[in-house]
Amino acid sequence: MTILVIAEHTNAALAPATLNTVAAAAKIGGDIHVLVAGAACGAAAEAAAKIAGVAKVLVADDAAFAHQLPENVAPLVAELGKGYSHILAAATSNGKNILPRVAAALDVDQISEIIAVESADTFKRPIYAGNAIATVQSSAAVKVITVRATGFDPVAAEGGSAAVEAVSGAADAGKSTFVGEELAKSDRPELTAAKIVVSGGRGMQNGDNFKHLYALADKLGAAVGASRAAVDAGFVPNDMQVGQTGKIVAPQLYIAVGISGAIQHLAGMKDSKVIVAINKDEEAPIFQVADYGLVADLFDAVPELEQLV
Repeated sequence: MTILVIAEHTNAALAPATLNTVAAAAKIGGDIHVLVAGAACGAAAEAAAKIAGVAKVLVADDAAFAHQLPENVAPLVAELGKGYSHILAAATSNGKNILPRVAAALDVDQISEIIAVESADTFKRPIYAGNAIATVQSSAAVKVITVRATGFDPVAAEGGSAAVEAVSGAADAGKSTFVGEELAKSDRPELTAAKIVVSGGRGMQNGDNFKHLYALADKLGAAVGASRAAVDAGFVPNDMQVGQTGKIVAPQLYIAVGISGAIQHLAGMKDSKVIVAINKDEEAPIFQVADYGLVADLFDAVPELEQLV
């Protein structure tokens, strides 16, 4: 049994989610191969070779894979994947864009966002916004799986010494072209990788009031998130959204400020190790999942908390 893991990377470096995906592959068992598809991606391939538990790194270095357009990468993965028992990728925007195409090309079902491995053919995944956990068994010849990174502790990034092998295959499909991208830049930790997250909701009232959360986050070394209500109201950009239709986070500490606790938001953060809620409504659903709750006006509580840090 050999497993192919699709690396999430920027050509220059691996994304942390790759380590969580390799951890899921290790739970399945068997040899683990990592595919790094990109352009001038030697640094990412070297990093992949050092991951503990990886037996081989396949490098597809081609200009067509520079921006990992799914129309170009999916045919390559499908072509290589025929020789594997499992194909895994992180349930990121890239993974969700590539693997359904791979599953269709291989004529198999996809198992999405697994959070646990029961056996080589049986997995657990959340349904109904995380309110139920489904146990799914697949008889597909090649099991195509996306992995929810928060469900698996990352493997060590160092300690491995995998062989690196160049591969070639499908390249530019001619169906799409990369036009450009606008990347949000911040000195704070990346939301999905942060150990501490401070999030604001509709209770923040406007975008300017998020300055209170930014000040607290800077002292804690935390990332700043938001509920969908705050994003939809235009308080903050949508790359800060935490929830079922946003980013899934599971930090050591999650501080929810002015967030009522709608089921869609809870789906994105309830696996956090410690949850602290600040809300003036003592009946807010967020208090049902919080380890610590403070019924108070956030405009009094947050500045006071900042002073104490």
